[in-house]
Parts: sequence; C-alpha cells; structure tokens
Amino acid sequence: MNERLRRAMLRRGLDMESLAGAAEVSVKSVERWIRGEVVPYPRTRYRVSAILQEDESYLWPNAVDKASLTGAELVSTWPRRQDVPKHLWTELLRQAERNVDYLAYAGLFLTEEHPDWIPLLRERAAAGARVRLLLGDPEGEQLRARDGEKQIGGGVAGRVAAVLSYYRPLAGVAEIRLHDTPLYNSIYRFDDEAIVNSHVYGILAAYTPTMHIRRVDGAYFGTYLESFERVWASARPLDGGEDR
Repeated sequence: MNERLRRAMLRRGLDMESLAGAAEVSVKSVERWIRGEVVPYPRTRYRVSAILQEDESYLWPNAVDKASLTGAELVSTWPRRQDVPKHLWTELLRQAERNVDYLAYAGLFLTEEHPDWIPLLRERAAAGARVRLLLGDPEGEQLRARDGEKQIGGGVAGRVAAVLSYYRPLAGVAEIRLHDTPLYNSIYRFDDEAIVNSHVYGILAAYTPTMHIRRVDGAYFGTYLESFERVWASARPLDGGEDR
C-alpha cells in the first residue's frame, strides 16, 4: 500500500476517480498506484505530484535516484539567524495549511520583530492548521544551564517569561508545552518547510548558523521532525493543563 499517496489524496480531498480525471489516466491505474503494484511513468509522476502538491520523491521514493537528491532539501543557509530575510518567517507561516511547529527556548524575536506573527498564528489555527509551540520550561534545569554559559549574559528565563505573555492568549487555539531538554537546534516548521537555527555554546542563537530546508526525500527534514516529536512527547502542557 502506498500510504503516502493515499494520504496525500485525502489531504487534497481527492478520490480515485477525481485524481484519475485530473491526471488523465484510468481509475484502475490509480488503484494500482495506491496498492503499490506499479509506479507511474516519469511524466505522469510529475503531473500527479503537481496535482497533490507533493514532491514525487516523497510519493514514490524508490523511483527517484537518491544520489541526484543529495542536498536538494537545502534551500538556503545563513551564517547567522539575523541574516534570514525578515519576510521569510511570516511568508512561510502565511502559507502553512496543515502544521506549524515551533521548538525553541524562547524565540522572542518573532513576536517582537513581527507584529503580525501572533495574528497569523491565530489565523492559521482557525483555518485548520495544527499549531504546536514548544518553549523552555522556566522551572527546568536547561534554562539555568543556558544562562550559565559564558558570554550569553543570562536572561534566557526572562525571555521565556516575556514570550509566554504573547502566547498565553493562544492557548485556546494552539497547543503549548514546556520542555526541559538540551536544545541543539531551534526548529520552526511550516508544513513541508522548516527553518533550523543551530545552537553553539557561548553564542546567542541570533548569531549562529541557520538553514532553510524543504522536504524532498526526507533526508534532512525527517531528522528534524523526529527530533521535534521526541521533545513534544517529553514536554508538559503549559500551566499543567491539557492540550486542546
């Protein structure tokens, strides 16, 4: 069973008949694709991928030359987070339809530098996207350890408290949890794209390397998504409440 294809069809509200019509193939062909019996010809794969808005290497991973995909997920890199074009953050958020995932200790720059960040988060949640926010636990050990790093200058817990004042009003539409894990990267995911900000000992995250990735075969994207899910599973709901 090609579960990726089946789920992509469901997300787009397409049954076998409608996909067959849009792709100009027989219903039996679509049925065989879903059962995993055959893989479409390249031209048809391209057409179906465009219809479903998925990369063909995601829908049919064994049909694509993996060597040719080396580095294909890497869209852009910057030596410092503050070099990321400001419009990119809100542009990716505005386009997200299914998932907005956020893992950081604070990420206060988003709420302070982008006045439309909070309204857009609320809008995306209202439109049906699942919004999950993971912030550092003020009662945990990791924030204290981060504050103790040389040249950081302390104040991480204070930034978390400040950012929580922005996010608490979203508790009814977003899922918010607090984590106490050593943070090697901050992860900001928007559907099949993500911005990953690496953490370096003794240096503020604003001044450390950052990359923009887009899921193709999952080599990069899947690794960071798995990391997010592991932290999410170990975190506690904000104020001890239950997620929505």
